[in-house]
Amino acid sequence: MEPSSSSSSASMKVSPLDLMSAIIKGKMDPANASSDSAAEVATILLENREFVMILTTSIAVLIGCVFVFIWRRSGSLKPKQIDPPKPLIVKEPELEVDDGKKKVTIFFGTQTGTAEGFAKALAEEAKARYDKATFKVLDMDDYAADDEEYEEKMKKENLAFFFLATYGDGEPTDNAARFYKWFTEGKERGEWLQNMKYGVFGLGNRQYEHFNKVAKVVDDILTEQGAKRLVPVGLGDDDQCIEDDFTAWRESVWPELDPLLRDEDDATTVSTPYTAAVLEYRVVFYNPADAFLEDKNWSNANGHTIYDAQHPCRSNVVVRKELHTPASDRSCTHLEFEIAGTGLKYETGDHVGVYCENIDEVVEEALRLLSLSPDTYFSVHTDKEDGTPLGGSSLPPPFPPCTLRRALAQYADLLSSPKKSALLALAAHASDPTEADRLRHLASPAGKDEYAQWMVASQRSLLEVMAEFPSARPPLGVFFAAVAPRLQPRYYSISSSPRMEPSRIHVTCALVYEQMPTGRIHQGVCSTWMKNSVPLEKSGNCSWAPIFVRQSNFKLPSNTEVPFIMIGPGTGLAPFRGFLQERLALKEAGAELGPSILFFGCRNRKMDYIYEDELNNFVSSGALSELVVAFSREGPTKEYVQHKMLEKASDIWNMISEGAYLYVCGDAKGMARDVHRTLHTILQEQGSLDSSKAESMVKNLQMTGRYLRDVW
Repeated sequence: MEPSSSSSSASMKVSPLDLMSAIIKGKMDPANASSDSAAEVATILLENREFVMILTTSIAVLIGCVFVFIWRRSGSLKPKQIDPPKPLIVKEPELEVDDGKKKVTIFFGTQTGTAEGFAKALAEEAKARYDKATFKVLDMDDYAADDEEYEEKMKKENLAFFFLATYGDGEPTDNAARFYKWFTEGKERGEWLQNMKYGVFGLGNRQYEHFNKVAKVVDDILTEQGAKRLVPVGLGDDDQCIEDDFTAWRESVWPELDPLLRDEDDATTVSTPYTAAVLEYRVVFYNPADAFLEDKNWSNANGHTIYDAQHPCRSNVVVRKELHTPASDRSCTHLEFEIAGTGLKYETGDHVGVYCENIDEVVEEALRLLSLSPDTYFSVHTDKEDGTPLGGSSLPPPFPPCTLRRALAQYADLLSSPKKSALLALAAHASDPTEADRLRHLASPAGKDEYAQWMVASQRSLLEVMAEFPSARPPLGVFFAAVAPRLQPRYYSISSSPRMEPSRIHVTCALVYEQMPTGRIHQGVCSTWMKNSVPLEKSGNCSWAPIFVRQSNFKLPSNTEVPFIMIGPGTGLAPFRGFLQERLALKEAGAELGPSILFFGCRNRKMDYIYEDELNNFVSSGALSELVVAFSREGPTKEYVQHKMLEKASDIWNMISEGAYLYVCGDAKGMARDVHRTLHTILQEQGSLDSSKAESMVKNLQMTGRYLRDVW
């Protein structure tokens, strides 16, 4: 019934819908804004008081329900935890509390976690020795946000220790790169660190040319800038037993710290011999039926689409090809990772880090040795149930909840030789006293030579050691915290250019398949995974891996007309394939290109001449001026890239004299050393220089960024 507009005194009962319409129109329609219509609405409301009361009460109840729902939802749902990338974290300034205790800061720059482990081990023992001092272990990258903060905080340090690893061609680790650049470029500061006493322990491999370069450089600069060296720089050698090197260096530290951190009244006290506790996670087991699908955990949304080793990007394998011919007894895989839509970017010459899995046979062997069900679903924790930390600060970061099979496949390094600390952990859980004694002996100073022979020289894997000591059955919390190191990403030189392949990252990977001294056939974790991977072009259920990009200084000259020389046998060709793709794209865009020459090497053109057609196309298209190939197994004598360099000595000298850049990629222990010697010989002979001047010229090329190496 439509409400009447007459002025009769009859009651005006209306339907609820009509009443709402009248109220809304009266309130919102400007055409109804007269006093008559207002009076009309008032009359309607008075005549329908009962309905109005019900309406207002209903609205109030509805608003209350919505409020309670939102409040309860916010209180009951835990937000998904997303770790923001380090560069975007805004840190509150730390308040220095003067508690009267002397403070010691222990820094680490680590690539695989070993330097961090040593830093924490030093801190743990130091805490037990010096109860009147405080010890802080810090990631070099987390110490300061910028150069100004590095300087401001570093000059306040009185006692500091630095654990610094060197990798590649004498480069700092990713998390120490920013500090190293700032520290080495600030030599004009004078003696500004006179209040600091310090020690440096380096981690390197003597097989590489720049053995422990980073530690040596930092040690020298600290002294130059006024700091007082407490102990000689420790030179850890991973080619032998780096744990023994660390132990010896650590023992030299205590006599120097005693007078600094002990009071006079306890300076002569004999401290109780320190025994490091066996690390162990707290483990929580779940009903497998309640387990969620593990693959669903992977998401490429980390909040900022910035990826690194801690925040990798899930990437599908879209293409996999064998690069060797059937005549070859070896294998080399070409793999393409899809990155379209992920936000992951790369530049020509960068490296890709790939997290791979142990193969099924390795996982099955580990399950047999642990005598546990593969479907055991569990999580590991670094704190007690009440939230207090476990085992000091030495426990590695935990991995997500998963089945035991998944944990062994993705997170456990099962094929490397176990460290001495792992042997002690196994000994602590060996039921056979004879086996426990033998394990402890191998880990002791008295068993050093035996460890070097039986473990290091024989390259025994963790699984081989566990098979040798079958009574050692550590619980999962010990196994993943103290026995099996975390499986590390493998790094590869990217073999594509984003100018040509913006949505894909190409990898060129030689299969690692070799017999160890014990007779075990070692299959490389990542190279085997890549060879067996299923590409998207063959199956919708394709293989995938968590990947991330690590920036490199291995870059083409910014001026396209500058000449350059590339030397890369075997898979050392990888970054140069990316270089040449870049050059071809630049040429097609109209850029003028300077002369270039590539020295490539393989065994036999009918077996392992990888990317042959592409290389010939780069020459015919003008992206590459000259291709020189050494075939080491075709003639009566072996011929390598360095022999071809000598044949082209005059051309190399002329190009370097004209400002050419020189790039070397491949094996650091053999090829790169031979190429370096050959370059020295060419400069000496072609330039009529004596040996010292030739070496000075080589060093100058390195210092000015014209002699770059990407070696492993």
